[in-house]
Amino acid sequence: MSGVTLPAPTDSSVLGARMLDGGVRFGLWAPRATRVELALVAALDRSQKNFDMDRGEDGVWTVFVPGVPAGQQYGYRVHGEWSPETGERYNPAKLLLDPYARSITGGVDYSGPILDHTAESDYLPDPMDSFASVPLSVVVADTAPPTPIAARRPLSESVIYEAHVKGLTHLYPAVPEHLRGTYGGLAYPAVIEHLQDVGVTAIELLPVHHFVSEPFIIGRGLVNYWGYNTLGYFAPHAAYCSVGTRGEQVAEFKSMVSALHEAGIEVILDVVYNHTGEGGHEGPTLSWRGIDHGAYYRLTSDMRNDYDVTGCGNSVDTSQPGVLQMVLDSLRYWVTEMGVDGFRFDLATELIRNDKHYVVQEHEFKQLVAADPVLRDIKMISEPWDMGPYGYQVGAWGPGWSEWNDRFRGYTRDFWRGAVHGVQELATRLSGSGEIFQHSGRLPDASVNFVTAHDGFTMRDLVTYDVKHNNANGEANRDGSDDNRSWNCGVEGETDDPEINALRHRQVRNMMATLLLSTGVPMITAGDEIGRTQIGNNNAYCQDSPISWVHWDTSEEWADVTELVRTLTRLRADHPVLRPSEWRNGEPVLGPEGQDLGRKNLAWFDGDVMEMDEEDWRDGTRRTLGMYVSDETEAFLVWVHGGEEPTEVPLPGTPWAESYTVVAHTGEPDELPVGPLPHGAGLGLPGRSVTVLAVTLPSPEALLPAEALADVDPVGAEGQVGLSDDEAEEA
Repeated sequence: MSGVTLPAPTDSSVLGARMLDGGVRFGLWAPRATRVELALVAALDRSQKNFDMDRGEDGVWTVFVPGVPAGQQYGYRVHGEWSPETGERYNPAKLLLDPYARSITGGVDYSGPILDHTAESDYLPDPMDSFASVPLSVVVADTAPPTPIAARRPLSESVIYEAHVKGLTHLYPAVPEHLRGTYGGLAYPAVIEHLQDVGVTAIELLPVHHFVSEPFIIGRGLVNYWGYNTLGYFAPHAAYCSVGTRGEQVAEFKSMVSALHEAGIEVILDVVYNHTGEGGHEGPTLSWRGIDHGAYYRLTSDMRNDYDVTGCGNSVDTSQPGVLQMVLDSLRYWVTEMGVDGFRFDLATELIRNDKHYVVQEHEFKQLVAADPVLRDIKMISEPWDMGPYGYQVGAWGPGWSEWNDRFRGYTRDFWRGAVHGVQELATRLSGSGEIFQHSGRLPDASVNFVTAHDGFTMRDLVTYDVKHNNANGEANRDGSDDNRSWNCGVEGETDDPEINALRHRQVRNMMATLLLSTGVPMITAGDEIGRTQIGNNNAYCQDSPISWVHWDTSEEWADVTELVRTLTRLRADHPVLRPSEWRNGEPVLGPEGQDLGRKNLAWFDGDVMEMDEEDWRDGTRRTLGMYVSDETEAFLVWVHGGEEPTEVPLPGTPWAESYTVVAHTGEPDELPVGPLPHGAGLGLPGRSVTVLAVTLPSPEALLPAEALADVDPVGAEGQVGLSDDEAEEA
């Protein structure tokens, strides 16, 4: 509410419905209301019994009602002025959800009286009661939190898997039918075994805060599938529960978290605090707008309209202390009571706008998160943009935050479709996007690398379609991005051509290898490892249908990709040099006594046994790059070759290596030798391929200058590995 700061709750623990001895205490923050009624709703006949609540000086209304059991349904009727010009749209005819409700049941009747205004005008109140057309809040008893994970991994060791609760298991035959598409289904052993098998350390769930669909989607006979339309910041989405919606969803969610934790998998939630499911002021009034439009939402200067920087009709106003408190209380609740290990913030820039809607990186939201003992060690990942002025904030979030790196996504797609100039940016992306994140004390795990996400093409579709095919969305293919940076490999859509299909598999393997071998935190989109397709739909937000669900029957056909993911995630797990926690800038590698071992922690090779020079970096035709990474005990050489035709590269010798062994590649099984391969040998790189070689490092004796060899015990000319023939003969 521009220019006016409303009193925040003095003690936010009184908000929501809390079971106490003998009954339930209800609390609601409605700072400008003149009267608030609690409506207890009977489960059978939906009759109501109303109780007036008492107002505190901080704008918090409370009432204790004895004898109320767990599972009780309730809502609020909030009275006050109808004054759109001051951001007040009070209409007690509208039954409202509790913003702190821990369980929500029922749905929205979009043909019912769910608007606070008349059909004739957005600024005249509608007197019709919405009671029979809106969801209800539910009283939930306190229960123990889930099993904690034994130890949270640092992000530098993490492999994130972005998944939809329903879509991941709805078609999975290994999951019992009654559990498919639910929290219980996601926790089923077969699902967890798959996650473990492909090396996932953290599952990032698309929104599980209770959500609803937008009226315009319902009007097309579709639904909001992704869930970016929140209706309850404390309530797990009820439709994902297999057994009930009156508190059972809380218990089942906790059981899911326990099962994942016991398997060593962390749980990250994709959270949508930037807007709510009420849309703009012309949309339905289900909760916050009816409690205080001007308190909860950013408004334009005339106070009558929503200031929208989200593209979703409204923007939550975190410049209001009471609203900011709600966001922080929600985060703490999901950590302490629901057991989650991190958050990915949708359109995060909206959360750091001040009362004038300006972006402020020093916003109190970030300061309070950093100072909070519950939140400061939790994984915090921002989608570092919104739709408003100066909303693009990639690289600006500072220590304590990781960010979605859209530059990595765009460049990786461009490189493998051949739409790049040289390899300079390739080196930058492989080494952690330091030009974006290497400042202000930030570490490489600031970059969350991804090639695909829920929004856009799947990885299979990136190599199958040049253009989007969104006709099923009902918008004549106008929705969704046209900037897909995809290449169909010669034919639009699916084909029986074996050569094209082999190329598509290779390209998917190449993009997956680039993702898993780059410095930073890799995020895999669920199903990409088994060839999931959305049939060219790049905006499947409204497709709760086979278009969006993971089809597990593709697993055998795409086993080559699954095996590559399995191999590379295990290499990452077993070899810290492939997942550095500190920046590498080509510093010398030192031995245990501080001696220079002659190699660097990061070096780039040009394919001619030489490190890249300025001329190489300026060569816009170059499509081959060798990345050498090393520490005191181990090293790897990764060759990325984007050219269509094969090429041969010699393998660098002392001090870089004694020999090499191919441990992973994206070619066909017989296209590369295994090894060991001596340094100086030529290695044929197949066209469009990534090759990972484990390095056998030279012995310390091999690194000594020739004049010092007299002090080294001889092992015979044939045993002097790493030396030239002349040096071996002299020894």
